[in-house]
Amino acid sequence: MESQSEKGDRLLPGKLISFTLNSSEKVASIFVNLKISPNTLSTLALLSGLGAGVLFACEQPLWAVLLIIICGLFDILDGKVAKRTNRKSLFGAIYDSTLDRYSEFFIYFGLAVHFRFHWAIWIIFFTFLGATMVSYTRARAEGLGIECRIGIMQRAERMVLLSLGVIVGSIFKVFDPVIIGVLLIIAVISNITAFQRAFYVKKIENLRKQEKEV
Repeated sequence: MESQSEKGDRLLPGKLISFTLNSSEKVASIFVNLKISPNTLSTLALLSGLGAGVLFACEQPLWAVLLIIICGLFDILDGKVAKRTNRKSLFGAIYDSTLDRYSEFFIYFGLAVHFRFHWAIWIIFFTFLGATMVSYTRARAEGLGIECRIGIMQRAERMVLLSLGVIVGSIFKVFDPVIIGVLLIIAVISNITAFQRAFYVKKIENLRKQEKEV
């Protein structure tokens, strides 16, 4: 596969992303020593996402945020453990990506249960659509031989924004308005990110054509 990528703009500061990834290396060492497989960590991430959805449905948003954070941690660790134990595999990669989509679905489904009698449930549909399309456009681009990790609203940004929204909304007793605003932001910018990736593929295609003409 030809490797062509751009970092692009992201909502999360680069230093914060680097700090989180570097800090997780120490935690990954623990799981390596415990001989826990990467696929087990991916499964635990799924269960955390499922638990977060259940807690949202049960009107326990702050506990749901805790599980979202745990879900994100496991999502980082499974790849790092796989790399450090030389256990990377094609199945592991697709298993991880597949469970990521399911865990995110459960989180949004839990919010949909919370908003089941509210017009905001329609926003959740488009939020999940955007999240899914961000993943799909990357996978489709990579299937065409183009590494495509650009985008301003990737999974990390979605989960961080959602978590902050839940915390702020719960503390100040304005949960619904804050979460509706956050979901709307995620819905709009996720779908923009999907088109960013589509047009990035077009950019790479044009560059390849120019190189052939030279």
